[in-house]
Amino acid sequence: MNNIQTLMKEHDPFTLEIVRESLLSIGEEMFYTLARTSMSPIIYEVLDFACGLTDRQGQLLTQGNGVAGFIGTLSYMVKDVINKYGSTNEIKPGDIFIINDPYGGGGTHLSDVGLVMPVFYKEQLLGFSANKAHWTEVGGKDPGSFTNDSTDIYQEGLQFPCIKLCEEGKMNDALVELIKSNVRFPELSVGDMWAQIAALKIGGKRFNELCERYGKDTVEASIDLLLYQGEQMALKEIAKLPNGTYEARNFIDGDGLGNGPFPIQVKVTITDDEFICDFRGSHPQVPGPINGSYTTLVTDIRTIFLAITNPSQDVNDGVFRPLKVITDRASIFSAERPAPVSNYWESGSSGADLVWQALASILPGRLTAGHFLSVCSVTLSGNHPDFGEPYLLVEPSVGGWGAGEKHDGQRGQFCIGDGETYNIPAEIAEARYGVMIDEYRLNCDGKGAGQFIGGAGTIRSYRILSDQAKATVTYGRHLYAPWGVNGGEEGSTNRFYILKSDGTSDGPYGMYARYPLREGDVLKLVTGTGGGYGNPYLRPVNQVIRDVKNGYFSVEDAEEKFGVVMDRQTCRFIRETEKRKQFLKNMSKAE
Repeated sequence: MNNIQTLMKEHDPFTLEIVRESLLSIGEEMFYTLARTSMSPIIYEVLDFACGLTDRQGQLLTQGNGVAGFIGTLSYMVKDVINKYGSTNEIKPGDIFIINDPYGGGGTHLSDVGLVMPVFYKEQLLGFSANKAHWTEVGGKDPGSFTNDSTDIYQEGLQFPCIKLCEEGKMNDALVELIKSNVRFPELSVGDMWAQIAALKIGGKRFNELCERYGKDTVEASIDLLLYQGEQMALKEIAKLPNGTYEARNFIDGDGLGNGPFPIQVKVTITDDEFICDFRGSHPQVPGPINGSYTTLVTDIRTIFLAITNPSQDVNDGVFRPLKVITDRASIFSAERPAPVSNYWESGSSGADLVWQALASILPGRLTAGHFLSVCSVTLSGNHPDFGEPYLLVEPSVGGWGAGEKHDGQRGQFCIGDGETYNIPAEIAEARYGVMIDEYRLNCDGKGAGQFIGGAGTIRSYRILSDQAKATVTYGRHLYAPWGVNGGEEGSTNRFYILKSDGTSDGPYGMYARYPLREGDVLKLVTGTGGGYGNPYLRPVNQVIRDVKNGYFSVEDAEEKFGVVMDRQTCRFIRETEKRKQFLKNMSKAE
């Protein structure tokens, strides 16, 4: 505190704020640079990447919007570079490091490739420019690289163990050639690599321009202020939370190899100045690729921590200083080499969901009922029917979110780990790949009833236009539905089906690797409805009628779940059931 007071006396506070806001804008500019120069739809359409700046210690200063599951990975990447090269003075101007180590260094899975560039001002290390982006291909046994039946990391693609891609301005051409020779779509992967480099250089250039304009000392003072303010805002919000210890238990469906379900648990302890999430006792790492690294767990917990404390807060490492994350070694949340981690989000998002579940009932203003949770990833590969060239469609799926204290759940949104990402638009998918979109609509399955209802998931159907296509699909939360809150009904699970050209069907499935598809087959993807909030009898009659007319619930649902009897032909209100009347009467007496 004394250092900050001294800093404020020595520097004009208005200038410090201007520099602080300028640092935030640099992260945004890096983000847009990468999106606009990338080659792959998974980056420029889906926005599966993150960009930002750190200080010279690797503390995150700013991060452009994108995948929520990358909050925190950039600083871990930079710290890995510092630990490996800093003590031997091997970090020099013009260096660029490449890293995708899942077990450290900001690891998620091998497909998420990170680049780190030191930023020097007048030969002094100022900080680092960093980004992480999902490459369409990093090799491995399956098209798209991440699969759901790998048994070790070596099946999942190329590993970059924090090495120099560029040394003092000279590209490591041999490494680039090695990449080209080991990926199925080299023009996409290498093109995205150059887009990442462009974003790094924009970050470095703007960082230097700040120092030129305001002076290095002022910029560094603004950095200290930014981190301090982030910490103080987090502490202020933590102090508003009810102190205590809260627990939750749940399951991860399976690992893609037929094993599971796997029990997981958390104990959340809130004090006046700490927010501690203890996952010890959760299942050890498993044979299939739904393991996550400790970094993955931390970054997902950071996401729910922001939701609980201050969702609008700009992201920096100061914000997360009060947060502590604890787990056992070699657990499903902290996998160790050579455990497969291709579908790491299943464990990471489940960790965040546990904290969410533990606190939802005591923080109804911030946390909703459970949502569809999984990234619900889809990888479609085959040969284009018009050009004969191989195609690879990789994208997440949207689904239903849970209802909250004063609102229904959102419909057709991405899961907590995806954040501000997107589908590949139907027009792009049909133009670039060998598919036709038969339908894309809400999944109104009558689940998630409550005073406030869960948001509907979606149904998306891909018709295959050529033979010898394959689908690798990972739909978690296939067995255990999103949970309701305060008497709200559970939502529904995620699943997919194969509607074959001969009229037969197969499914439902949660996970399947390389399902063989022929021309005319339809891959039907169904994501779940979120959990409901509050007893369904508390939902107003006119709102239930509107729900039925909108197709969210049937006339039968209205009577069975909400106690509202309606005419099956006209949807006209007839009466309330005796059970509903008695419930509301008892509620009135209790008040």
